[in-house]
This record gives sequence, structure tokens and C-alpha cells, in this order.
Amino acid sequence: MTDSLSIAIAQIAPVVGDVDGNVARIRTARAQAARQGADLVVFCELVIAGYPPEDLVRKPAFQRACREAAESLAADTGDGGPAMIVGAPWVEDGALHNAALLLKDGAVAAKRYKVHLPNYGVFDEPRVFTPAKAFPEPIEVEGVRLGLMVCEDMWAPGAGEALAAAGAQILIVPHGSPFRQTSLEERADAARARTVATGLPLLFVNQLAGQDEILFEGAGFVMDGAGRIQYRAPQFVEGLYLTRWEKTDDAWRCVSGPEHEWVGGAEMVYRAVTLAVRDYVIKNKFKGVVIGLSGGVDSALTAAIAVDALGADKVHCVMMPSRYTSKESLEDARECAQRLGVSYRTISIEPGVAAFDEMLASAFHNLEKDVTEENTQSRLRGALLMALSNKFGDMVLTTGNKSEMSVGYATLYGDMNGGYNPLKDIYKTDVYALCRWRNENHAADLEGPKDAVIPERIITKAPSAELRADQTDQDSLPPYDILDPILECLVEKEMSVGDIVAKGFDEATVRRIEHLLYVAEYKRRQAPPGPKVTAVNFGRDRRYPITNGWRDK
Repeated sequence: MTDSLSIAIAQIAPVVGDVDGNVARIRTARAQAARQGADLVVFCELVIAGYPPEDLVRKPAFQRACREAAESLAADTGDGGPAMIVGAPWVEDGALHNAALLLKDGAVAAKRYKVHLPNYGVFDEPRVFTPAKAFPEPIEVEGVRLGLMVCEDMWAPGAGEALAAAGAQILIVPHGSPFRQTSLEERADAARARTVATGLPLLFVNQLAGQDEILFEGAGFVMDGAGRIQYRAPQFVEGLYLTRWEKTDDAWRCVSGPEHEWVGGAEMVYRAVTLAVRDYVIKNKFKGVVIGLSGGVDSALTAAIAVDALGADKVHCVMMPSRYTSKESLEDARECAQRLGVSYRTISIEPGVAAFDEMLASAFHNLEKDVTEENTQSRLRGALLMALSNKFGDMVLTTGNKSEMSVGYATLYGDMNGGYNPLKDIYKTDVYALCRWRNENHAADLEGPKDAVIPERIITKAPSAELRADQTDQDSLPPYDILDPILECLVEKEMSVGDIVAKGFDEATVRRIEHLLYVAEYKRRQAPPGPKVTAVNFGRDRRYPITNGWRDK
């Protein structure tokens, strides 16, 4: 048995369904690991398929392609280079498993199947996978007994403890753990529970990718047997990170590894959403994006994120003024576009408004103007953006935030038009925090200018849809510093009206917001996807009925 071992954390970005591309990424990482002298390369959960594959993984042809890919990669290890742990869907005795495979010496040397299949939040793995019938046994690499657990098996008692009892010396955990604002602490707590229970060190490897409404920020780490994180791979950055292990006094410890700092708060959220936008646009092969730049804070932040994700040459902004658009909004939108360095054009909606008024004149005869005419303006803007998208091949980015989507302060087939919504899971108060952070900071993985990109007046002026004279959001909604905490209680915490009122909020306001939240469900079902940031996002996490007679008494 060796007294030293080198294990590489492969923090790569697989694409769901791109089996050939994922195999190429795995081979590139292994070649790099070989040059660094690694004995073993550990990849993330289901790396061959991409995670989560959803119902794609039920397709027999896809299952066969993943198996053939794993066997091809196994044959590579006959060259005397490093062994690999790769994740793949694997069929055995007619059952489909979420598997981690040890590839070494030219063969699939061991298979370990996921025991605990998550069925909460964004996960519904029991729908497609069969759990392992028993807790796993250790595998061996260079004579070292490794306890191999797949993702959720780290989060619950059982598998780790069984591996330790069977003689495991190091715990290895390939993950597909989605980003959320609390993910770093939650993962560390779960890993610590296993290391403290077993006394064994643990190596955690996570996917790095945006995948529809979920994103994965990497952030692999090594934890010692006392529950202390020793080494950290970065967030949001792809790479191969070598860890070196030594055996002393019959115990293994990691003696060197990546030493990156993790970021939190507004920087973490901003960079996470930027990664999600970049991957969604590029993986779906759009040329670029088009954004309605209104002079408001939401569209300005969306434009900044898009530039940081894709570069200014891929971002095209359009101001679509009406008679209600203020001089300040025109100036602010133009200045924001100039600071970002994006293409910018102005298309007035007034001719369209006049045409709609004429077409509807007989139907609306003697009726007062109301929200109908406001929605017509929004829908004209949505139609213009979609026309530009169709003509030039750029995807429309929607700009509505979570506060607005919660209470239905958005127009179907209008400002909700688009292919992706970066702010879908970000409350309005957090929108301001992200603007402040971006104006004062930058990061190496951001493509945009290092200077402040959002004009100060955009951040400080009262928010308005500008669909009628002297309109502000607070004409229809409570102030956002009241609305957002109420929504967090209702959405993230599922609190009752009584419990929210006990926190000091006005009962009539809480009941009104609860009602708006429920009746806007039909709009959210038709909204574009956007990246999950909070504990509970609309869609995968929160699946409420559209037809819903419940109100808290």
C-alpha cells in the first residue's frame, strides 16, 4: 500500500445530453491531470450525461450512449495514466441507477449506485432512477480504500458510516449540488456530519454549469476528519485542482490543495447569475441577446449582467419610448448603454399605440381608459423585441424581478416576453444591492467594463413602469422594503398570515399580498425560465395549482 496519493478535482462544465462533448471534456481534464502527476481524477455526478438529465435519461438510446462512453473512457485508462471516477446513468438487471464508476487499468473496475434519491425542491430522482439496494463497499485505488458516495448520500446518515465501518480511509463525494444563497454553508454542514461521524477526511467535487433554471458554482473542497475545510476550489471558475494526500499513523490527511477564497453576498449572487446567463445563451447557440432598456433599474442590471456574461458585442439594447416616457429615462438608458458599450437603438411605440387605439375604437366606445391601454403599450414593446429577435437571431432577455413576478406586476405577452429572465428569482431590494456591488466592484470572470456601469440616477429614482402619467410602482404595490419581506415569509418560509402579522406587518397588507401571489400563478406558468438563487424559486421548487380556492383564515 502506498503512503501518498494525488487526487485531482475536475471542476468542469458538462452539457446535458452532449455525451460526445462531455467525453472530450473528461479526456482533456485527464490529460492535464496526468501531466500534474495525479493518480486519480474525480468528476462530478452524472458528468457523462450532464446533470440533471430529467426524463432524457429514460430514453434507452441515451442510456446506451452513456454506457458506451463510459466504457470508452475506461479503455483510456489502460495507458498507465490516472484512474478516474465518473458519473453516468447505468442500467443493471433492468434497473436504471445514478452511478459513480471507477475506471482504471483499462476497465470499469467498480460501480457504486446512489442510495438516497432526493425528491424535494428541484429534485425528483425517484421518478427516473432506482436506488441502490445496500450501502456501498469501499473501492481501491493504489491500495487506498476510498468510500465513494454519490451526492445525496453525503447529506443523510447511513452510507458514509457504512463505508467507514467497512474500512474506508478517505470519503469521495461527486456532486451535482445546485447553487443557492445558502449552499456553501449547507454543504459544509452536511459534509461535517459525515466526517465527524466517521473520523474520515472527505473530498467534495461539484459540477460547474448553468442548466436551464439551475446553476452549479463548483466550489469543490477537502475537509479533514474533524470537520474543518482545508482546501477550496474556486466558485464559478472551471479548472483542474490537484490535492496531495499522505498516510501518517494509519490515517490519511490532505497535505496540499487549492487555496481559493470563497465569496458571498451580492458578489456571489451576481457572478452566479452571470454564469447562468452565459451558459444558457451559449449552450442554446444564440448569437447574442436583445434587451428592452427602459431607463429603469431592472433593465439596467439585466444589461450589465448580459455584458459581463457575453461581452458587449453580443448585447443589443432598445429604448421603446411612449408619450409617458420621461426625459430622465431617455437620458439614463442612453448613458447606461454608453457605459456598457452595447449597441443601442430607439424605436417609438407611439405609431403602434395610435394604430391600436384606432382598431379598438368601436369596441371600446364610451369606455374609460384603464389598465387595458397600459398593457397594450407593454405588449407592443414585447412584439418589437420578438421581431428583432426573429430577424437577427438574438434571444430576448426578460427583465422582471421576483417581487413583480410574485404579485403579477407584469404583462403577459408584453414585458414577460423572452427566452430567459436573469432576475426571475431576485427580489427588488436585492436588485438594488446587486447594482451597488457591480458599480463598485469587478471580477476576473466578468466580461464588462471595470468602471461603474449603471448611472446613479437609475438606482436612486422611484421605480415606474411609465405606462401612464406620473406613475410609480408604489401606486399599486407596498414599498419594496415592506413587500419583499412579506413575500419571503409567504414563498420561502410558507408562513401563515397570522405568523407574518405577528412579525409586525399590517394584516390587510399581508392578506392582499397573499391573494396577489395566488392569483398570479397562471402568469408564472407562462413566464420564461431564470436561474434559481433563493431557497424557493418559482417553477421547480414551488408548484402551486393555478385554480386555487385556498386563502389563509
